[in-house]
Amino acid sequence: MSRLHGTKDFWIGALRTEGPAFQAAIAEAPPDTPVLSCPEWTVTDLAQHLGSVYGWVRGLVTSGSTQAPPRRQHPTDAPGGDAVAEWWRQEFEQLMAALDAVDPEAPAWNWAPQPKRASFWHRRLAHETAVHRWDAQMAVAAGEPIEAKLAADGVTEVLDSWLPGGRRFAPGSWHGVVQLVAVDAEQEWFLRLRGEGVALLDTDTILDGDEPHARVHATGTASDLLLALWGRIGFDVLDVTGETSLLDGLRAG
Repeated sequence: MSRLHGTKDFWIGALRTEGPAFQAAIAEAPPDTPVLSCPEWTVTDLAQHLGSVYGWVRGLVTSGSTQAPPRRQHPTDAPGGDAVAEWWRQEFEQLMAALDAVDPEAPAWNWAPQPKRASFWHRRLAHETAVHRWDAQMAVAAGEPIEAKLAADGVTEVLDSWLPGGRRFAPGSWHGVVQLVAVDAEQEWFLRLRGEGVALLDTDTILDGDEPHARVHATGTASDLLLALWGRIGFDVLDVTGETSLLDGLRAG
């Protein structure tokens, strides 16, 4: 099963779908509606968070620099209440204009062990928006799965960027190979956990077709796999066999 190699057009297309869906969800919910998948957050908090990420990333992809920027701060000037939806819409439109215009090969800093190119942020913002769209929809009891190809790429992003970048949900030490299978996307992943370290295994090149011995297997839809990696749903939603405790080493945060 070969993995998807995303492109600027793919991620921009995802944003054009996920952004309006997020906007529709926050427009339906009263601003103080709790976001159950993000404990202690309201719909206002969620919109302010995502809008502030958009503004921060817009500066990164237009700077032409690979130097680390100041740490992103929670916005102090973002409006609350009914005005937050319109503020978010403006931030989203400005982000889309910036991402549309920038060359994906242009230099841009990122925090992961990936090339310092703008394309990192096309991908990152597509997944950030998709997961938070699900959060917003769940706040109004209308959660829809993330599209299979996008979700499968999101699983890969967790495994090739978040975990190698030291961004696990919680510290810990795990050892063994994990296999994930997305039945609707016809994709699979093998990840070797090595204490605090991880390695995403490419079975087509590194292992010459020999499947590594996995100590735990987790199978489900690509959306459920991605949402489980992000702690939105439990791993028990998946079909899991083997040492289930190893899956805790895959949680991103």
